[in-house]
Amino acid sequence: MRDQAIEAVVGPVLEGFGLELDALEVVPAGKRRVVRLVVDGDGPKGRGPLLDDIASASRAVSDALDSSTAMGQAAYTLEVSSRGVGRPLTEEKHWRRNRGRLVKVSLADGTEVTGRIVAAAPDAVRLEVAGAEREVAYAEVSKALVQVELNRRLDDDEDDETEVDLEDDDAEDDDAEDDAEDEDVTDGEQDGEQDSEQDEDEEERR
Repeated sequence: MRDQAIEAVVGPVLEGFGLELDALEVVPAGKRRVVRLVVDGDGPKGRGPLLDDIASASRAVSDALDSSTAMGQAAYTLEVSSRGVGRPLTEEKHWRRNRGRLVKVSLADGTEVTGRIVAAAPDAVRLEVAGAEREVAYAEVSKALVQVELNRRLDDDEDDETEVDLEDDDAEDDDAEDDAEDEDVTDGEQDGEQDSEQDEDEEERR
């Protein structure tokens, strides 16, 4: 029930940023809870969401959760990340958003195909395999994972996985108070040093 309440708050906020909720997990972490959201979306080039979009959405989601009763009274940390390459491709939109990437496909007949995604249609994907194009129906796919290519340069708007962490306001307020105390101590030390220098100057004049 708790997850459903969180999803009801989070979903509309993400939609406002052109994003969709792919997965939601709430786990205990000491006195806090960690809310992990995995988001996805087309992005400006149809290749997935940008880091800036995820960061902006994360702040809006945090504000929405703070204003709701979905999280109760306990403190929490919000983690928002993109799907990344470790999650399987299960829908046409996943294939489309990974166009140009290398993918390993396990087929229902037990064979495997590794190729680069050329295009994704509603019922099938077109792969470049060993220099030739091959069409694979989604119905034939039992599992498909994007492969990490260490020597491949990512586009400017493309990340293997992006993640944004946000803690609740109480933790941020504590950090701000600590910084203010540090500044007060530093100012006091500087004033003391100036007073000592003035005393020494007066002694020399005498």
